[in-house]
Amino acid sequence: MANQEILIVDDEIGIRELLSEILLDEGYSVALAENAEAARQYRNQGEPRLVLLDIWMPDTDGVTLLKEWARNGQLTMPVVMMSGHATVDTAVEATRIGALDFLEKPIGLQKLLATVKRAFSQPANAVKPAQGLQSLGNSTAINALREALDQVSSQTLPITLTGEPGSGFETCARHLTRPNTPFISPSSNEELALPPQDILNRATGGTIFVRDIAWLDRKAQAGLLNLLPKLEKYKIRLVTASSRPLDQLISQCEPELVRQLTQVIIAVPPLRQHAEDIAALAETLLAQTVSSNKLGPRRFSKSALQLLSQQEWPGNIDQLANVVKSLAITGRDGDIDILPVSRLLTQLSPNSQEATLGVAPQAMPLPQIDLDLPLREARDQFERFYLERQIELSNGNMSRVAERIGLERTHLYRKLKQLGIQMPRKQRASEEQ
Repeated sequence: MANQEILIVDDEIGIRELLSEILLDEGYSVALAENAEAARQYRNQGEPRLVLLDIWMPDTDGVTLLKEWARNGQLTMPVVMMSGHATVDTAVEATRIGALDFLEKPIGLQKLLATVKRAFSQPANAVKPAQGLQSLGNSTAINALREALDQVSSQTLPITLTGEPGSGFETCARHLTRPNTPFISPSSNEELALPPQDILNRATGGTIFVRDIAWLDRKAQAGLLNLLPKLEKYKIRLVTASSRPLDQLISQCEPELVRQLTQVIIAVPPLRQHAEDIAALAETLLAQTVSSNKLGPRRFSKSALQLLSQQEWPGNIDQLANVVKSLAITGRDGDIDILPVSRLLTQLSPNSQEATLGVAPQAMPLPQIDLDLPLREARDQFERFYLERQIELSNGNMSRVAERIGLERTHLYRKLKQLGIQMPRKQRASEEQ
């Protein structure tokens, strides 16, 4: 299948033929799908260069199909939505999910061609998310995980990934998925409990990933048991994950289901077991957040990365990603230093819960000074943390800060400027007046 084809998905034959005629005249290759199911089958067999997707279709609406492709990792090509009746909210939702643009019917010739040209000007696979195991790190523990996954990649038996929530189950499942094949992950118990033919058709030749078998109800377990005998016929690999020990699964799941699913078991290490990856992961996650949210330049200071690397991270990589995203979105341009990191980590710790019960919380963790630094740089690192902490304790009142630390205000402002510390906005505004 040519990778330069434009897939037109619309249940109205007149619109399909009209758009096809225009685009063929312009020299494009075209494929047609009369409904969502036909589009789904086309995408499972290959990747079009662009999809023109109608919103209102009788079997599955276009926004639902767009969500499905996004959830399954198949939204790797530009998608332009089309409709004559969509609301602004629908168009906004489609764009949020990942649609490139929205065309209102009747579609004008110049608007159509301009939109197609813009889609083709994007690099191929530009929206494809990184799926490699490098998103988990490059430590010895992750390299050992990669080797274990590669050793079983040729197996047809079901594979179960065990470990803690947030440790990277889906990334491992995608690593086991052959390129350009479907990756289907049921989003609910109800989807697994349905007759299996639909999910088998969608996953043909690819992978079905069940996110956590520990949470399957009896109907979903029965549905999964019905799928198992049919996997070989449809050339489907089944990968499941379990955040609970296998002995607990046996007590809460169908014994035959557990027996069949656990023929091949691979343990995914928690983040604390490859803590040497944390700093690099945090920097990568920060860069991704800055790019996707169109933020100004942000970077972690060395002391902030040290503090992040010293945490236990019970929620593993997912928790780290959420913390980094929060720091990026709520921060200012420039360095994200140790103070905002400490403040957020304190809020996430059990100590913040103790405070609500009238128990005094533990003190904020002391800064980790890099003792290998020259004296001047180590002193600057400590002074930066110290002054940011004093500003926080004084609620941004610089007169109070100067009094607390025994420094004249002019000297304090000079020191803040030297260390690159920004004054609170309210205080800065009052100084400028």
